Amino acid sequence: MGWLMALAVGAATGVLSAFGVGGGSLLLVYLTAFAGVEQTTAQGINLLYFLPAAAMALPAHWKNGYLDWKAARPAIAAGLLSAALGAWVATGVDVALLRKGFGVFLLAVGCKELFSRS
Repeated sequence: MGWLMALAVGAATGVLSAFGVGGGSLLLVYLTAFAGVEQTTAQGINLLYFLPAAAMALPAHWKNGYLDWKAARPAIAAGLLSAALGAWVATGVDVALLRKGFGVFLLAVGCKELFSRS
């Protein structure tokens, strides 16, 4: 039964990842809160999960003209540098602190979405 839940979560987060709206964040919640995976291991799984998910979704976004290279280039450069720094910092931070920080982040994003006017 555990593999069925993992399959369902993988499918749901895959669809969200294809939309570009944070399926990986939900995957982290599932892995840490429901599957009992340690935060740092869940982060590694999420990074590995993201590669094929992005590779599958990117051609459709490109084909439909949803890529703006002028905006993407500096964001990609900053993201690569920040990811390297963040990964280095995360390896030295206590797992409990990572979990709490991620929880605060999710609450902040959730409140913003809940109370923002679209």
